[in-house]
Amino acid sequence: MAGSLNKVMLIGNVGRDPEMRYTPNGSAVTTFSVAVGRQWTGQDNQRHEETEWFHVEAWNKLAEMCGQYLSKGRKVYIEGRLRTRSWDGQDGQKHYRTEVVAQTVQFLDSGRGRQGDAAAPTDEGVNDVEPDDIPF
Repeated sequence: MAGSLNKVMLIGNVGRDPEMRYTPNGSAVTTFSVAVGRQWTGQDNQRHEETEWFHVEAWNKLAEMCGQYLSKGRKVYIEGRLRTRSWDGQDGQKHYRTEVVAQTVQFLDSGRGRQGDAAAPTDEGVNDVEPDDIPF
């Protein structure tokens, strides 16, 4: 077998304002959702629409950029990898969540950051990879 690949690319709109926090060792992590829509015409010639929601997580400098400049409604390009986590809920059931760990985030519109005065970067993406040694 030649190897493995885990890569996802999304273009969509931020579904809620990002939430940024810091881990106990000081690493920044920002989480947000992205809605990706798809439209098609069915055999009945009717137009159909579907929206898929993705949970996105960014780390370190990328997390700080996302926390500062992204806001609900912004159009973004995200490139990263999929990760599935599991945990036992208070109800005793096992829960699963598949999320995108962002390695590149590119701002696709000319929206303004939540700081108000500075325009968010739109010319180029921001790259960062989260350290694999950070416990989740």
